[in-house]
Amino acid sequence: MEMTFAGRTLDLSRPRVMGILNITPDSFSDGGRFLGRDEALRHVDEMISAGADFIDVGGESTRPGAAAVSVQEELDRVCPMVAAIRERFDVVISVDTSTPAVMLESGKIGAGLINDVRALGRPGALDAAHAAGLPVCLMHMQGEPDSMQKDPRYDSDVTREVLDFLARSAERAYQAGIGKENILLDPGFGFGKTLKHNLQLMRDLPVLANLGYPLLIGMSRKTMIGQITGREVGARVAGSVAGALLSVMRGAAIVRVHDVAETIDALKVWGALREIE
Repeated sequence: MEMTFAGRTLDLSRPRVMGILNITPDSFSDGGRFLGRDEALRHVDEMISAGADFIDVGGESTRPGAAAVSVQEELDRVCPMVAAIRERFDVVISVDTSTPAVMLESGKIGAGLINDVRALGRPGALDAAHAAGLPVCLMHMQGEPDSMQKDPRYDSDVTREVLDFLARSAERAYQAGIGKENILLDPGFGFGKTLKHNLQLMRDLPVLANLGYPLLIGMSRKTMIGQITGREVGARVAGSVAGALLSVMRGAAIVRVHDVAETIDALKVWGALREIE
């Protein structure tokens, strides 16, 4: 299974790691740490050296309760960083955005993937993603970041509802001109879901993988890891690595993580075992 990102083709039949670069003041784990250009680029260098295949650049926090930012503010945060990474490093740049203008501009300057928590649901996002000509990741989220965790509920089975949403979103993208070979899906751990919902989705990842699209999974340092382990955000590395490894074992093609080196090590151990089986 191969996918091409701005001229760089990756084999997604082996697990890939996406390193997180939040250039926001209010992201839940590392908000404010990488606002400076030099600090951000040093962190990118560290993640790539550790083995990251993607760097996911985000200029708008989507943590529970997060406030929206203006289009211009997001452009000013994201686009200079995309250009700087493209100039210095050989890596696929993913842009974590729901904003059409950011999709278009970042695509012009070197981004290789649009990673949208709103599944191209904002007005103009479908057309912008198609015009950008990049692969897209479509995520399930119940509600919006400012309210999604207040009282998440599902009428029937959470896996069935997420599955149906992702299937509809993929078909909508396809009808808008985005090739099926350029679509990834993300069930959206922690986005309008209780711990029970998250665990049910983790259990049922093979069901979601049967849709036929590569899965991108992100649960690094999230509240669900804290609820399971009792750890605060900064102490959730081991739980996050376990979640990433279990995701890959259950069908994920890409895991989105803060702790790249630790995740790579865990995947190497699992990979070594697979080679002799």
